[in-house]
Amino acid sequence: MAVAPPLADWALSFGPPEYFSLVLLGLTIIVSLAGESVMKGLLSGALGLLLGTVGIDPLTGDPRLTFGSATLMSGIDFICAIVGLFAVAEVLRTIEEKVGDQLYAKLKGLFPTWRDLRQSGGPMLRGSILGFLIGVLPGASTAVSSFLAYDLEKRVSRHPEMFGHGAIEGIAACEAANNSAVSGGFVPLLTLGLPVSGPMAVLLAAFMIHGVRPGPLLFSQHPDVAWGLIASMYIGNVILLILNFPLIPMWVSIARVPYRILGPVILGLSVIGAYSVRNNIFDVWVAFGFGVLGFVMQKFGYPIIPLVIGLILGDPFESSLRQSLTMSGGNPAIFFRSGVSTGLVLLAVASLAAVVARRRLRRGTRAPQSFVPN
Repeated sequence: MAVAPPLADWALSFGPPEYFSLVLLGLTIIVSLAGESVMKGLLSGALGLLLGTVGIDPLTGDPRLTFGSATLMSGIDFICAIVGLFAVAEVLRTIEEKVGDQLYAKLKGLFPTWRDLRQSGGPMLRGSILGFLIGVLPGASTAVSSFLAYDLEKRVSRHPEMFGHGAIEGIAACEAANNSAVSGGFVPLLTLGLPVSGPMAVLLAAFMIHGVRPGPLLFSQHPDVAWGLIASMYIGNVILLILNFPLIPMWVSIARVPYRILGPVILGLSVIGAYSVRNNIFDVWVAFGFGVLGFVMQKFGYPIIPLVIGLILGDPFESSLRQSLTMSGGNPAIFFRSGVSTGLVLLAVASLAAVVARRRLRRGTRAPQSFVPN
């Protein structure tokens, strides 16, 4: 409501060099979330970048790594990969560990305490701002905003070792960024008529069907549509709270279901989810392939998150890099010709330097004390 016009103008000023610098900044998360072994994290991220090149070359139109498959021409669908890496792989891991019933204890303390709210207040605010800014940018995924918010909280936290073990700050920041990124996508849609994602493009088509053209005149010509849509966001969030709070015990009680029942249900929903993306059975096999890959990576200590980040950012990274170098005739100085691009590159370098310094500091604190004879 307050900053839509200036943010939309700022997003329009982004060219290929600025997008490359922004994606480069996002890729620095791979080092931060690499886990104990930076090398394994980099290998996982590189695999994600490689898988992101599957499909049609964005500049030449040549097929790459498709192995003659017409389905792979459109690339590897991100949803299928996520289903496999996080759902199928988890089922395989649980079967190997022979986990029985998940929960026998009485469920209590399901609502956040004042301590929880104090801990998550700052992360929610930072995640909301970051997610909104990412959501305004064309092509930016809500998943990217979640990973960026998680990485930011891990960096500013006094106890980063708790992240990955149920830290409420990480959960609050991710969810806040994920929700606000969706709202951010409405800024260029309503003020400039530019859809920044697939769902926004569908919404733009719905507007056009009803004779409404989003753009600078939307608020004057169709104020009922514009302000009604904004009001629906407030109402929707309130209704979401009203529905979810009473249902928390029901959702948590799913943990009581024996895994011999819950496991097949998860696999069945995974198959439905993967198939429904493009109504193609090939995507189901892709999901199961990523499930086996995720299971093997977890077994040998390779982090999955860098692979996901590489898969998400691989296409915009390559496209913006090649477009920028084409514009400059191969001169990399183009990334330092604008203040925005230069600032983002410097932030990426500073981000990497901060991660390296923190790892060295942590390694120094973990070093064994020198032996002192009695």
